[in-house]
Amino acid sequence: MQLLVNGESRTVSFDGRLLLVELIRDVLGLKGTRVGCLTGDCGACTVLADGEVTKSCLVLATSAEGRAITTIEGASLPALQQAFVAENGFQCGYCTSGMLLVAADLLRVNPDPTDNEIRAAISGNLCRCTGYDDIVAAIRNAAARSPAHQAAD
Repeated sequence: MQLLVNGESRTVSFDGRLLLVELIRDVLGLKGTRVGCLTGDCGACTVLADGEVTKSCLVLATSAEGRAITTIEGASLPALQQAFVAENGFQCGYCTSGMLLVAADLLRVNPDPTDNEIRAAISGNLCRCTGYDDIVAAIRNAAARSPAHQAAD
């Protein structure tokens, strides 16, 4: 199968029963995409497929053929990462890669979200450590740093 992962063309062979998260982690060796619940509830397996937030535990790897897959390793998110550090938006880090990708997608479509919009966007990603307030603050912080937000000010 041919697919584009983090901007790199990849040809892979695998068992057709593999989930996309298994292909990413076990075949491609990209461990930033986590396996959490395998039911799509936690969001730890979040990737971008053709730019759309996708829970990779819910789709077969074969569905990625010909698609552009972006994992946390291939995402360039310095403002979000800095904001997560500044606001202590992580503790154990298990949810962080999924949270960052969802936050990046939110800020792409809405560069100045309200706290309620942030909470709605991350509602499909579970964090068992921070209580979400620090994550919301981190996303708000990243939005404030964005050129679109600064231009509006």
